[in-house]
Parts: sequence; structure tokens; C-alpha cells
Amino acid sequence: MTILIEQSDHFGAEVEAKTEPINERELVLDGGFLIPQTNSFGHMFRAYNDAVSERREGVENFYRKNHTYQSVDFVKKMREEYAKLNRVEMSIWECCELLNEVVDESDPDLDEPQIEHLLQTAEAIRRDYPDEDWLHLTGLIHVWLNADLGKVLNLPSFGGLPQWAVVGDTFPVGCRFDESIVHHKYFKENPDYNNPAYNTKYGIYSERCGLNNVMMSWGHDDYMYLVAKENSTTLPSAALFIIRYHSFYALHREGAYKHLLNDEDVENLKWLHIFNKYDLYSKSKVRIDVERVKPYYLSLIEKYFPAKLKW
Repeated sequence: MTILIEQSDHFGAEVEAKTEPINERELVLDGGFLIPQTNSFGHMFRAYNDAVSERREGVENFYRKNHTYQSVDFVKKMREEYAKLNRVEMSIWECCELLNEVVDESDPDLDEPQIEHLLQTAEAIRRDYPDEDWLHLTGLIHVWLNADLGKVLNLPSFGGLPQWAVVGDTFPVGCRFDESIVHHKYFKENPDYNNPAYNTKYGIYSERCGLNNVMMSWGHDDYMYLVAKENSTTLPSAALFIIRYHSFYALHREGAYKHLLNDEDVENLKWLHIFNKYDLYSKSKVRIDVERVKPYYLSLIEKYFPAKLKW
């Protein structure tokens, strides 16, 4: 059975699912990009509680540490340290190539080198949204987006942070940890969990204050947003929103924390919904010829970024 997802408008606000009886069990997104229903290990995507997943125990241990140590004080410390952008100067593509040294321990879906995942995502978006070149580049930098570009923080030259301080689902600190966050039970060990200043619905924030005024758990999302902004990227606001919040699954998948969004956040969230279906469901055994597509993405990097960036 094939599921075809058709979008009625540019943002995909209305989605209609249809089924057709064919032998392949694959997902077809928009312009025809075929995406398998299972991940690299043969399991459903984001199967954090799948008892047969070979990586389940490691992923759960990751979130135990992440939820224990990601506090307001820790986030403030990381923001201050990495805002200096004094570690190295290099191009976007040079940073992409560094990712071949990194495999994400928090991700139950992927065991390929990260540069292939970046290109899987970008090429899927390029096929379905050919005129939105900023979205293609955002897919590459992804992780600038799951850019996984920010995962260079794992590398010794960037401070060698542990993975719990780099990858995984992100969430606000300074207010109550929503129960929709994966492995929520481990927050009980977080120093902010019982702090009355931080454990209410709004905490230190106010209604519709805007996500730009909310501290998120530290990791590659916030770091890559910082790098892009401080190096004067010309990417649009929606791209920066995707870069910063693509791993904020409690918001864009579960609908939590919407009381903190302002009008601009609501509009940008539409693009984030589009991006994340490619980010997650293109993490599969679809091989990309890196050298063939490289010139196109180099041209986009030149369009939206300076030749060298401070990291």
C-alpha cells in the first residue's frame, strides 16, 4: 500500500491521505519522493519505546542524562561560552564534511554518516519545493538543522561536549517540563523540577512572549542559530526558526507550549511542519551521490552566507 499526501496550499495546512493498493510499502511526499515506512534498523521511526530496537537502551540512557542536567543554569552557561564564536573559522561545506565523524546516539532511526542524511533531507525538499532554494539549503544545514551541522559540538576542537548537551529533542527551560516530552520521567532529577520559580506553566515567561524570548535546552539547534545569525546570514526568518526549533517535538508534534508563541512564531511554525516530515522520514537507506549534487549546494551557500564563518 502506498500513502500519497497531497497539500491543498503552499503551507500544507490541509492534508488528505489516500491509499492505493500496490506492493511497495512506502510513503510518497508531495512531488513523488519515495520514503520507506521503516528506519535504517527496520523499525518504525522515532520508536523510543520499541522493545526490539537495538538502540533503545542507549537512547533511553541518553535522555536520562539530558533531562537531568539541562537546567536554566546549564543553558545560561553554554550560551555565554559558545556566543564567543572563537573556536575556528571555516565554510559551511567544511563543517558538513566534519560530520562524517559523528553518529547521533539520540537518534533511533539512523546509522549512516551525517553528511548523507543532510543530503537525503535536502534533495527530498528540493524535489517537492523546487522554487524555495532557501528551504533546500536549510535542509542541508539542517540540523544546522537533525543540521545536524551543530553536532560538530561533539568534536574535540569544539569543546567535546557530551551528546546529551548536543543532540536529541529540545524543550524550554525556565517553565514546567511538559509531559509530552519523550522520557519525561527523568526530569524528576533535574534541579529545576521542584523549583517554584521554574515549575509552573509560564515559569519565568509570559503568555505569547515569543519563542525568541524563551531559553531552550542547549544543543546543536541553538548553537547553529547563533552561528547563522552572528555571521549575518541572509536566510529568511522561517529558515532561522527551523534551524532553532526543528527538534522541538513537544511543540510541532504534540502541540505543547503554544501559549508562548507570538504571531511570527505561528507563521513560521507552518514551515517547520513542512521541514520536519523530510528531516525525520528521509532518514533511510537512500544513497546520495555527494559529488553530483555538491555544486548546487555550494552555490546556495555562497548566496546566503559569507565564505568563512566564525564558529
